[in-house]
Amino acid sequence: MNKMRKLIESKLDANVLSGQTLAYYGDAVYEVFIRRHLIKAGIVKPQVLQREATHYVSAKAQAALITKMQDDNYLAEAELTAFKRGRNAKTYTKAKNTSLRTYQLSTGFEAMIGYLALDDQDDRVSEICKWCIEKVEDGSLDGYDFE
Repeated sequence: MNKMRKLIESKLDANVLSGQTLAYYGDAVYEVFIRRHLIKAGIVKPQVLQREATHYVSAKAQAALITKMQDDNYLAEAELTAFKRGRNAKTYTKAKNTSLRTYQLSTGFEAMIGYLALDDQDDRVSEICKWCIEKVEDGSLDGYDFE
């Protein structure tokens, strides 16, 4: 096995990271937040967890959420900028069963979450994730259809 080199973390400027890098991290941050919510809500069977999680974390759900955020003027300017960097990033693949537009919107959503998390804005990440859960669960996204 190859020896792993020792990595040293340092303060970074999330503004200089690519949209794809932000989305890579944001995807994980949001996914963990949703998994925690589902388990703490009493859903503990893996197959049920996976099925329920798609209501929150699929490309279609994330595209609807970010569109709703924009419609409600919910995002700060820096958050919109991070979203646009992720949305406009060159992509070489796309999610299964979704349009390119839906994939781009969801990538932008993930980039915005990643930007906030890497910028140590944990309270805002939590606020946004809770807002997303509320919108999914109260039916606020019913009018938002993405393919």
